Parts: sequence; structure tokens; C-alpha cells
Amino acid sequence: MIRKLLLSLSLCIATFNVAQGQNTETAIFAGGCFWCVESDFDTVEGVLSTTSGYTGGNTDSPTYKNHHQGRHREAVEIVYDPEVVSYAQLVEAFWRSVDPTDGGGQFCDRGHSYTTAIYTTSPEQVQIATASKSKLEAEKTLAKPIVTPIEPAVDFWPAETYHQDYYQKNPLRYKFYRNSCGRNKQVKKVWGDQAHAGLGKH
Repeated sequence: MIRKLLLSLSLCIATFNVAQGQNTETAIFAGGCFWCVESDFDTVEGVLSTTSGYTGGNTDSPTYKNHHQGRHREAVEIVYDPEVVSYAQLVEAFWRSVDPTDGGGQFCDRGHSYTTAIYTTSPEQVQIATASKSKLEAEKTLAKPIVTPIEPAVDFWPAETYHQDYYQKNPLRYKFYRNSCGRNKQVKKVWGDQAHAGLGKH
């Protein structure tokens, strides 16, 4: 109960800050199941809000039932305070929360809609994300090539209400799904000691 109250208070504060004109910026990451990406980035200090949705496809107003046909990816729009956390830090955390070497999906979720991508909203974000990816490749940090594309942000369509904050609304089902899908184990296998670096405690 206390955790839920604190989370609600945090969301209210974030909403108030945005309304008061606080300097905020947006990052958009596709990392497989948006429930998991959302729960990961909600642990990062400086992240004000996260929204699960669909992007990158070729149809308007996609839904959970049809976003696959429109070639949309599940993604999360992250609003953050750049004075607390930088875009570069978010990108580094993103890499280490997914398997960027898997071009067929993420973990137990297969298909294009579950593939990874970084959607950039400015030339600066392009530069930062590209440099980060190039550094990982040059240092051969991973055993396989990175296949995650860096693409310009396009229309982002928020997912249905029941998908938002799913990990909070259905904690037992979420934990069962995440564990059975093998997300944490695979990230640990891919990244070793760097797994989930930059994220808060789950």
C-alpha cells in the first residue's frame, strides 16, 4: 500500500512539474514487451513518466490487436528531467536492459513488434545514440553484432489503458510473465556484470 501511495505521489509530482513548465525531454525506446521497459525505466531517478505504446509502423491508430499487421513496435515514451538524468545515461541503461543482438524479437516474444529500436527526437539524440552504439561495437562489448536500429521518431500511439503501469496493476501476473519469459536471465547472459546497469532496483 505504501509503495503504491509513493508511486502515485511521484506521478502527481511529475505531472505538476510538467504543468508548471519544468524543462523536460523525451526518449523513445522499443525493447520488447513494453510492460517490462516501462517498469525498468520507472526505477531511474529523473524519469518523470513512462507511457507504453506503438510506433514505427505504417498505419494510424494501432491497437494491441492490430499493431502487428501495421509493422509497429511496442515502445515506451519516457519523459525525463535532463538536469537529473541525461539522454546518454538513458541510452546506456537501455542497451543493458535488452538483448540488442537479437533481431527476431526479445526473449520469449518473437516477431517484428518485439524487436528493439531507439527512436530519436533530435539531431543531438541521433549523435548520442550512434556514438554509444559505435563505442559498444568498437570495444566488442558483446559477443554478437548489435542489430538494434536507430531511427527518427514518428507518431507514437499510446497503448490501451490496461497496458499502462501493468506491472503495478497486476504485480503477480507481471512477475510470472517476466520470469517465465526469461528476460532477466538472458540480459544477464548477454551483458554479464553490466546487466541492468543504470536502472534502479527492480
